[in-house]
Amino acid sequence: MNSPVPPARHLLRAKDLADARYREPLDVPALARAAHLSVAHFSREFRRAFGETPHQYLLTRRLERAAALLRNTDRAVADICLAVGLRSVGSFTTSFGRTFGLSPAAYRAAHPPAITHARIPACMLIAWARPQSSSFREDECTPSD
Repeated sequence: MNSPVPPARHLLRAKDLADARYREPLDVPALARAAHLSVAHFSREFRRAFGETPHQYLLTRRLERAAALLRNTDRAVADICLAVGLRSVGSFTTSFGRTFGLSPAAYRAAHPPAITHARIPACMLIAWARPQSSSFREDECTPSD
């Protein structure tokens, strides 16, 4: 059985660029330039290495960030659209709905913002998560003779 071909360094450079600068006006030609490949060759190689087109990869990164902003802020949908590097609210809404199954507004309504959740101090979370029984011998209470 053939194992997947590990992505070449030039493809990883383009993928890292998409991850780090998704907010900027990146497109497939810019990613191909970062990989030092023609657009057609870059698109074929990227899809072969990562299982999706460079355009889809970049769009998915932007939509994932938009979903986080919808869950955790009260920013307007149009502001979020622009903040993640997209230019058309209509296209954003369509792509978001296709990916998450809900419109951005419905997604936000289904996920109340983090501010509404009870805040628990980190020291309490750590204490609660600590194992209840220890395997250290000095923790054992044995009656002395």
